[in-house]
Amino acid sequence: MYTRNFRILILAVVSVFLMQSFAQNNWNVPADKKAKNSYIKFDAASARQGEAIYNKNCASCHGNPGKGNSLKSLKPIPPDLSSKGTQALTDGELSYILITGRMIMPSFKNVLSEEDRWKVISYIRSFNKNYVQLLSKFDPNKAKLVKVSMSYDPKTKQVKVDVKANEKSGVVSLKNTEIALFVSRYFGKLQIEKNQITNTDGQAVFNFPKDLPGDKTGTVELVVKLNDENYGEIESATKLKIAVPTEKPGLTDDRAIWNVLAKAPFWIIILYSAGVLAFIAVLLYLVMTLNKIRKSGAKK
Repeated sequence: MYTRNFRILILAVVSVFLMQSFAQNNWNVPADKKAKNSYIKFDAASARQGEAIYNKNCASCHGNPGKGNSLKSLKPIPPDLSSKGTQALTDGELSYILITGRMIMPSFKNVLSEEDRWKVISYIRSFNKNYVQLLSKFDPNKAKLVKVSMSYDPKTKQVKVDVKANEKSGVVSLKNTEIALFVSRYFGKLQIEKNQITNTDGQAVFNFPKDLPGDKTGTVELVVKLNDENYGEIESATKLKIAVPTEKPGLTDDRAIWNVLAKAPFWIIILYSAGVLAFIAVLLYLVMTLNKIRKSGAKK
């Protein structure tokens, strides 16, 4: 009886593990996303550019394609992107995975531009000799028709984003478009709230933090990122005086470890000087010792 129950327990654990493994590897990509193709032609130039982007953002986990050196300590283990399983995915599926991310796989939606994501896929496809690209008919120049405007309501502490496209037939509101709002900081961009969807008028509203510091006049740079099926990926920046005025020195104004020698912290200058002096002292000691040995040999 004990043996039978133990076997049932083992089977249950294995079943759960297999189900989790299946869920981790099954992305369930929507049909419209699966059928999406790149508007960039995949060639040696795009693959070369994609390789540089891949090495910076992907190689630390996935390793070098074809080398089988992905990071084995992660669960699930990141696949080798030259493998049959990865190459069997459509370009749209690869794009969807890069955009959405899941579990240990991060989303690169706000990290890489759409063009850079396609270049990464171009690099991945360079390991498949049988790959034949289907180019999208999408015109990336349509993004130039889109105008993004931002305004701030001091009463509600909200930022309103308005997105319109100036078509030949007239002004078109980009409705049902996902929008992300960021504030530029010293080391990257800080996202404000979660992504919003534009209404029928092409507008979305974000609650702006009351305590977010700006420069001495309270000015901050707001960055809007959106991706529309008809107009592609768009990024627009606007400076508004809506933050808390803050007198803060520039990164190179005060003494700091990243500054030039004239403004480096005193402890670094002292340690550096001590190291140089110690090196000179050791060098002089060696020269004097060698000189003594030479003189001793001459006397003999």
